[in-house]
Amino acid sequence: MDYRLDEIDRRIIFELMRDARNTSAPTIAEEVNVSPGTIRNRIGQLEEHGIIRDYTTTVDFERADGRLTNLYMCNAPISERETLAQEVSAIPGVINVRELMTGRRNLHVLAVGEDTEDLRRISRAISRIGIDIEDEDLVQTETNSPYAAFGPEQDRATRGATDFISLAGDASVVDVTVQSDAPIVGRTLEDAGQDGILEDHSLVIAIERSDRILTPHGETVIQPDDIVTILCRGGDPEEALAAFVGAEP
Repeated sequence: MDYRLDEIDRRIIFELMRDARNTSAPTIAEEVNVSPGTIRNRIGQLEEHGIIRDYTTTVDFERADGRLTNLYMCNAPISERETLAQEVSAIPGVINVRELMTGRRNLHVLAVGEDTEDLRRISRAISRIGIDIEDEDLVQTETNSPYAAFGPEQDRATRGATDFISLAGDASVVDVTVQSDAPIVGRTLEDAGQDGILEDHSLVIAIERSDRILTPHGETVIQPDDIVTILCRGGDPEEALAAFVGAEP
């Protein structure tokens, strides 16, 4: 099942890539102006859909125990690449296997050995399972960075929106986090519509509140930090968002 990322999901991924060990749900929640329960719920969904796959620890093996880290650049038949990747990952000392789409050097194997003789043992084991080692070298250092495109954005095309999708027929779907001073806070959707706070061309189709997804009804009361999904049928999406984002900063 496909899962569509919005800005909150992207910020979660960015912050966890930057420092998963010292990043908590309340910390991310403060950054994106939602509740910690919402962040925990989103992390669970990202894990469930295989987008966040694991949380790994990067180790400097030379400092830890004077060991050597070696990168083997290998050639594997494309039809057997996935199977061979699984087999090579079982070799003692191998800590990472990366499959590439290229024809040559399409399998990168990262391994740790006690010394050069141990690395030669790993080389022989790789060759025995039918993988050709084209080149290899000791790894000096490795630097990881979060994906910048998922980081904080200074400007938004639609003020307050966490996600925006254009549809056919001059329609759009917008996700917005309700701000505490928004005109619609504390009102039911029915009252907001009657009082002209909620635009006639907009329809609230879903509400995410902490770890729950609510189906909106006329008597549903909008609360601060709700993540509201709005269907805008014609008109200006900015006008539809005005009820949820409050005053201009």
